[in-house]
Amino acid sequence: MEHYIKLFKGFGYAFRGIFHTILTERNMRIHLVCVCYMLGFLLLTDWFVLTRTDWALIVIASVLVLASELINTAVEKTVDLATAERHPLAKVAKDAAAGAVLVFAIGAVIVGLLVLLQPDAFRKLWTYYTTHPLGLAAFVLSLVPATLFIFFGFGKGKRHE
Repeated sequence: MEHYIKLFKGFGYAFRGIFHTILTERNMRIHLVCVCYMLGFLLLTDWFVLTRTDWALIVIASVLVLASELINTAVEKTVDLATAERHPLAKVAKDAAAGAVLVFAIGAVIVGLLVLLQPDAFRKLWTYYTTHPLGLAAFVLSLVPATLFIFFGFGKGKRHE
């Protein structure tokens, strides 16, 4: 039974790390919002035609970006814990971790373009929003809380940025 308790505690620690990163790291919130909008368009409309392989590529690319942001945060916080002074090696470690996130993000954009660059889907999107002004208004209004979330999070939690 003790093994199960340790297992569940481990999951708890992992989720705590994810939520802490969402609360304290603006870039994680940017990635999360982008993923949510993309999945919203893909799951709530039938505009894009995706195979199982397309879905797998999109999910893998998205997960890699989010995971790399978690690793970047871990590197940054570890470096901050190791030294309060500015040190060239600390800068290299932080910059390299941030660079890894950038590489994954660029890769995810490329995957997105390769999979989602479907002219018919964009024509349907255009037609929908030009003929449904309330839908367009709802989308535009959704950008307000998304932007507030990106820049202010949930307004809770101690930020260490």
